Amino acid sequence: MSVDLDRNVVLRGELELAERAGHLFDASEEFACAARDMNTWALPGVRDQIIAARRHRPGPATYKLHNPDALADEDSERRLVEIARNGGHVRICPTPLPHETIIIDRRIAILAGTPVAGVREYTVVRSPGVVKGVVSLFWATWERAADLADVRRDRPPALTGESRRILRLLGDGLKDEAAARRMEMSLRTYRRRVAEILTLLDADSRFQAGLRSQELGLLS
Repeated sequence: MSVDLDRNVVLRGELELAERAGHLFDASEEFACAARDMNTWALPGVRDQIIAARRHRPGPATYKLHNPDALADEDSERRLVEIARNGGHVRICPTPLPHETIIIDRRIAILAGTPVAGVREYTVVRSPGVVKGVVSLFWATWERAADLADVRRDRPPALTGESRRILRLLGDGLKDEAAARRMEMSLRTYRRRVAEILTLLDADSRFQAGLRSQELGLLS
């Protein structure tokens, strides 16, 4: 860890970020994030700690800004859809986002550096002038970005081959037990995967999922 003359702190790796700055996430009322995809701020092993700390408090107002890369795989797209369903605001910006950052309550910015030997540096910025500039850049970019729902409306989700096979089994009308055996899955895993696919298709039922699949040409 090092501290510059503006009281900005440089942290190495997700664990140090959680240890030294985790409390900033715990108490936040507004959380804004800009990143190319869902990996930069995945914080493996750290996210669960933050969620647990907030369990009995209302969540912050959340704004997530991503490039289309965040929709490139099924898991990332589903996570964004779930964030939006839970009240978060998600927009997709076609312009590359070279500066990946988190902004907490418009008072603190956390800037992610480029990984070196697999380890990222995170700079926690408290200097009011710098934070104001980062905040202004974020909201200017946000205004030019498109809402997640608009981007996804006529765009087929990035389903895996496994998900497409499950969709075909749903279309064939197989009972869950038979379909799970066909997929060599447990019944619980199969039903979980069906629920995930319905989320990606914005469907409230399997029937709607079938209609949506036809509209998007997913089974052709």
